[in-house]
Formats: sequence, C-alpha cells, structure tokens
Amino acid sequence: MATLKMPQLGESVTEGTIAKWLKQPGDIINKYDPLAEVITDKVNAEVPSEFVGTLTEILVPEGATVAVGTPIAIITEAGEVAAPAPVAAAPSAPAAAAPTPTAAATPVAASTPAGADRPRYSPAVMRLIQEHNVDPNLIAGTGTGGRITRKDVLTFIEQGGAAAAQAATLTKTQEDLASVAAPTQPATGLTELGAQGVQAAAAPAPTAPSAPAYQAADGDTVIEATGIRKTIARRMVESKHNAPHAWTMMEVDMTNLVRFRDRSKEAFKKKEGVNLTFLPFMIKAVVDAIKQYPIINSTWQDDKIIIKKDINISIAVATDDALFVPVIKNADRLSILGLSHAINDLAKRARAGKLSPNDMSGGTFTVNNTGAFGSVQSMPIINAPQAAILSMESIIKRPTVMPDDSFAIRSMMNMCMSLDHRVLDGWVCGQFLQAVKKNLESALEPTLY
Repeated sequence: MATLKMPQLGESVTEGTIAKWLKQPGDIINKYDPLAEVITDKVNAEVPSEFVGTLTEILVPEGATVAVGTPIAIITEAGEVAAPAPVAAAPSAPAAAAPTPTAAATPVAASTPAGADRPRYSPAVMRLIQEHNVDPNLIAGTGTGGRITRKDVLTFIEQGGAAAAQAATLTKTQEDLASVAAPTQPATGLTELGAQGVQAAAAPAPTAPSAPAYQAADGDTVIEATGIRKTIARRMVESKHNAPHAWTMMEVDMTNLVRFRDRSKEAFKKKEGVNLTFLPFMIKAVVDAIKQYPIINSTWQDDKIIIKKDINISIAVATDDALFVPVIKNADRLSILGLSHAINDLAKRARAGKLSPNDMSGGTFTVNNTGAFGSVQSMPIINAPQAAILSMESIIKRPTVMPDDSFAIRSMMNMCMSLDHRVLDGWVCGQFLQAVKKNLESALEPTLY
C-alpha cells in the first residue's frame, strides 16, 4: 500500500483544500494521472499520482482543508492484492459515494448540495466555461465517467462550438434581463438585500445580528462560488479584519512619460515582441522609491515589523470570475524590458489558468493597475501580510495650473495607497508617494534596457 499525502504546492503554502477528487476508489491509477484538485491561496492545482495501481481509499473528503503532508488517499500499488475499496470518508456523502469496482462510474456530482443532480466541474474547467460563455451541456466529456476536462473545453472552443454557444447564451441572458426588469420586484439581489436590511432595521431589535437569509426569487441567477472565489473572499475579509486600513492619494503629472511611450511603443513592440505599457514604468518607480523607504516593503508579525530584503512586486490580474495576484520576484533587478516580459508572462498564464503556486507566493508589495479599467480613484484592500498596496488610476488629460500660474493640458494620474496603520504612518507613506511621483514625472527619456 502507498499513501498519497497533501503536497506542498509552493514555498509558503502550509495547507490545501481538496476541491475535487478526479478518481474514485476502485479506479486504476497510472503514474502522473491527476488524482485530485487542490486549492491553496488563490490558486488551484492538480495532484498527480506518484504510483501505479488502484485507488483504494480516499481519506480526506472534498471541501476539507488539511496541512501539507497529511495522508489524503491510499493506493494499492501494482502487483499488490487490492483490497475492496471502502466508502470515501466524505461525512455527508450519501450512497452515491459508494465504492465501485470498475473505472466507469457514476456521475461526478456526488457531493453537491442537497437536491442538486447537475454535474460538477473542476475550478479550471468552470473558469474556461465562464470565460468563453460556453454551455457545458454541448461539450462531450472524455474524462472518467464522462467528466469534462480542460482539454475537452479547449477542443470545443477551437472547433468553433463556442460561437454558437455564446449566441444562445446571449439570447437567454437578454430574456433573463428582460424578465427581472419588472418594476414590481427589486431588479437585483443587491437591491433586494438592501430592502431587507431596511425592514430589519424597522423591526424590533432581534436578540442577535443574524445575517439576512436571502432567498433567490424567480428570475434570479444563482452562481455557486468557486474555490478560488471563496478563497479570495476569505482573504479579503481577513485582511480588512486584521489590518487597520488607512488611505492616501497623490496626483502625478504623467505627461513626459506619455509622450515618451507614444514615441517608443511601436519600435519596442516590433523589436521585443511585447507591448510597452505604463505598468513596468510604474513598478520601476515604486521599486526605486522602496529602496529609499524600505519600511514600505515590510509586514506586521507578532508585534514585530519585519522589513523584507527582497523586493517582490505583486500585480493584480483580473479575469471574469477571479482575481489573481502573481508575483514578480526580485523586481529591483529588472529593467523596463525585463519587467515588461515578466508582466506579459504572468498575465497570460493567469488568464489561461496556468499559474503555479510558486508564481503567487512571496510578494512583498502590490501594484494594482486599476486605471486599465477606467478607474480614477480606488481604495484597494491590502494583500496581507504585506503592509501596503498602491493603485495606479487612469491617465486623463485635463487643464492644469502650472508652476508659473499658466494653464496647460497635461496627462494626470491619481495614485491611491492603502496602508496597514500598525506598520506605516502618513508621514512615511507621503514621502514614499512623493518619491514615486518624482520618479514618474522625471521620466523624460527613461532607460528601457
């Protein structure tokens, strides 16, 4: 018998959550077959088998979180006598989780909430389905028991099935929107929740501040939160709960940098194969300012402030259904060209669902490019355990009063910074932002290499 243990998916990862078992007791296992999907902080990964044999017993049910090194399954290796597969350890799993002697098995939907008989999809598959707006019912699954794999979805999209599916989905969405637009009912869950909140305030005070139990009405769309979405939610709440957030903003004149980029971007793209965006210049300006004020690159830990030696810049990459924060390691050692390639690589892999846990770990400061969405002001939540996060907003042309009291049309941008007030105070953050501002405004002919 061999024991499969929860792997360490990243240098700082100490635990993992079993999102889904891809094999069931009794299934034949080949080496490197994916056995389970595991979720860690903001990333999910498949756990391959190290053994050849038969999956005998599942020790950790789906949804359970265990420490790295915890046994999660038993495998009877090839040549051993396979014991009858016992029932999986899922506490709430009904008879659907009973062991099956052959590989072809029941649908992979056993542990969905009560009453649900629809198939479940892995986070990676669900992300692709949502990203391309594809109806999974149109995709032929080639996985165990007809399970849809990432390859199935990608093949379906490549063969042109996505276009027809999107058209059908768009029509249905328009019908749904029309149906929920009736004036007699709140249009969205948020509005309806607000109405309930008002009613709760007017009613006699309850003994406990119970959360309103919202029930979806006809026409509402209920989306089960993916594992990554749950992890994001948990981490955001933890950050706001643990770190007293303070916020500050400073305006930057980006005119010189805008003019330089306009002059250089085509030649840069032709020569280097990546777009010359503003983000690497912003990261460069931040890194140089951190060298002046290293306390910014720190963390609060057990009544101590730890200033990090390495400058690892986290960047936020949004997809349709999730937010990933991959890390540019040792960003202070990279030129604008190096930063451009690093950003391009991380963003592409984030959107393709190919980031590794190591890509997501080790960040010491976050630069958030909310300006890409058209935002002009934001209050970002600190990416704990970091001490601060900086958002770069949209660059907008507007009339500006110059030092000689004349008016000029300048390209202006807001920088918004949230800080952990246990670690940082307004003075040092103001000095840091002034340094970033100076670095950006003085970029007449910045060095690219």
